[in-house]
Amino acid sequence: MLKKGIGASPGIAIAKAFVYEKVEAEIPQYTVEDRDAEIERLQRALDESKTQLLQIKDKAAEALGAEEAEVFEAHAMILEDPEFADAIKNEISSSGTNAVQAAKGVVDMFYAMFDAMDDPYFRGRAADIRDVGTRVINNLLGIENIDLSSMPEDTILIAEDLAPSDTAQMDKVHVKGFATDIGSRTSHTAIMARSLEIPAVLGLGDITTAAKTGDLVIVDGSTGEVIVLPTAEELEKYKALQAKFIAYQKELAELKDAEAITTDGHRVELVGNIGSPNDIEGVLKNGGEGVGLYRTEFLYMDSDTMPDEEVQFTAYKKVIQAFGDRPVIIRTLDIGGDKKLPYLPLEEEMNPFLGLRAIRLCFQNEELFKTQLRAILRASAFGNAKIMFPMISVVSEVIQGKKLLAECMKELDDEKIAYNKDISVGIMVEIPAAAVTADIIVPEVSFFSIGTNDLCQYTLAVDRMNQNVSYLYDPFHPAIIRLVKNVIQASHSEVGKFTGMCGEFAGDPYATLLLMGLGLDEFSMSASSIPQVKKIIRSVSYQQAQDIANKALTLSTGKEVLDYIKGELDKLGITVM
Repeated sequence: MLKKGIGASPGIAIAKAFVYEKVEAEIPQYTVEDRDAEIERLQRALDESKTQLLQIKDKAAEALGAEEAEVFEAHAMILEDPEFADAIKNEISSSGTNAVQAAKGVVDMFYAMFDAMDDPYFRGRAADIRDVGTRVINNLLGIENIDLSSMPEDTILIAEDLAPSDTAQMDKVHVKGFATDIGSRTSHTAIMARSLEIPAVLGLGDITTAAKTGDLVIVDGSTGEVIVLPTAEELEKYKALQAKFIAYQKELAELKDAEAITTDGHRVELVGNIGSPNDIEGVLKNGGEGVGLYRTEFLYMDSDTMPDEEVQFTAYKKVIQAFGDRPVIIRTLDIGGDKKLPYLPLEEEMNPFLGLRAIRLCFQNEELFKTQLRAILRASAFGNAKIMFPMISVVSEVIQGKKLLAECMKELDDEKIAYNKDISVGIMVEIPAAAVTADIIVPEVSFFSIGTNDLCQYTLAVDRMNQNVSYLYDPFHPAIIRLVKNVIQASHSEVGKFTGMCGEFAGDPYATLLLMGLGLDEFSMSASSIPQVKKIIRSVSYQQAQDIANKALTLSTGKEVLDYIKGELDKLGITVM
């Protein structure tokens, strides 16, 4: 029986299924007379949950490394966040709701808020909220959290969903892969699976009913396919693919320190997208040459108050120093739309994705913006930092941003604080207007970085989270390819300027030759995508990539483009896994 889901961690696993069923706690419905005592009961559960999470963090640090274990520090911080804990306490205090019911209501509220966000990273944080909330509720009810740390034999773990704490405590010896009904590539569970190099397929819908404990199961985390009770022929086929994948991974590992250079000497830059200093190790481990997108909004969203200049300076400095003279592109605050800050109230908008967000919001909150600019400038004294403004639609916004940056520079000069006086300034190209007028904007910037996620949505008028129209979301669409080409040509019209790409498209191995052939200078992606993209680049000549791009520009649909590229990869003998 073949099931199709989301390939969240590549590789092939073959083993017997273990269906992991969580007991759904029954939420009591009653009010309490002694509200203070109930708040004390809640606090004990919060304290117990925090202790457990810090213990899990220590275990995860041993199995996964310090970087991946930091998620449990973040989970513990949720318990101390006034927006979370105080909301539960206030519900008990104001209405006499019992602690379990109050906790469930607050958890559901936060889960719904994050799950509705368009950005896949933030949507993935909904699972973290649910994980923490479930732990608190179980501790209030005296329900023991299930232990997955030991399995009797090699196993494919099957579940409706796996919380990060489940993944961190899994038996790393015997759990060979996992498959879930729900989940996304950007959840912490998926990220941990990739760190552990365990094949995983998420979002299968009904795998918990399709498979039974003891069934033989194949998980192909590269294609997103799961086969329950495979035939003898299927089993032989996937054993061969498994061996091929293992050999391929060894090849990729050998390229860690190699340059991303074509057979005829054309070089491009492969860098990583990061959200915090915790992501540094992953980029370096996978051979990344720097950072093409530092999403600074996580500093703000992981705090219950506005991070001050010192907090930001420390975070930026840590990343910049880690990469030495290699570039670190720091995107200024990209909040608004689906990303909100509890301490920065925004008016409700009819169309928030077309409203007050990113650079527009920063211009309305100049002190907030200048605090960040000062922190970035100060950190720039310690390495090769670059500044990038998001959501630019017109050249006057670039000029305005640079004016505020100049004001910050003068302040630092007056205070005799060091910074890089020649720091590069670029923009995210994610609005079609910026892509079309790139030739007008280029005199004011040092570089462009194309954000294909939003560029696709805005150009194709498609909400990729709306299942009724998400099939129209297509980065291979001729309109997107032509906009990318236009931006690249504009940057190359002036000496020393370049175009990068930091959207998901940059890490798509099927897009590599197309983008390189169009002249893309820098590819910024999730760290785990870097090795395969590097191998593809090193397998061809620049002329071959240009020929492929030129042909792709003549095709009529995204499907035609993708099918053509897949055919060319086959002809060139290039494997995509």
